[in-house]
Amino acid sequence: MTARWSGRGAFRTAFAAAVLLLAGSLAACGPVDSGLKQDTAAQLQQRVLTVSQAAAANDATGALAALADLEADLAAAAGNGSVSEDRRRSIVTAVAAVRADLNEAVAAAAAAKAAEDAAAAQRQAEADAAAAAAKSAAPAPPAPAPADNKGSNGNSGKGKGKDG
Repeated sequence: MTARWSGRGAFRTAFAAAVLLLAGSLAACGPVDSGLKQDTAAQLQQRVLTVSQAAAANDATGALAALADLEADLAAAAGNGSVSEDRRRSIVTAVAAVRADLNEAVAAAAAAKAAEDAAAAQRQAEADAAAAAAKSAAPAPPAPAPADNKGSNGNSGKGKGKDG
């Protein structure tokens, strides 16, 4: 399932800032003392681009998956010496900020979906109640007229015969 969010300008601004921070932590890849080899920086920047594209498409789940790929590449690069420990920590800090924003987006999308489902259920319950009320308020068929038990002589037909 893809988590999607919309209309969250403040969130998008914070998320964009976090992605820029992450990209910035990879940008200084020129000199050897930067703690990041140039080819490794290019590979990690490609991963950041994938995260950004998924986020721009409102696909928080896809962005989280791309972020996991970035972390795997970073771990491998740190393991083979392509990234210094200081640089790795800097990137990990930026990744954590982006992940927090993405997790917030997933939670917000789930909450919005739950609220939407609850509102739809409430509307359905109200419609069902209105239909039931309309059905019970419908005019009942007329009751049969009471039978006239009086005879032609005005008595109730009980008791005395013709003598008396």
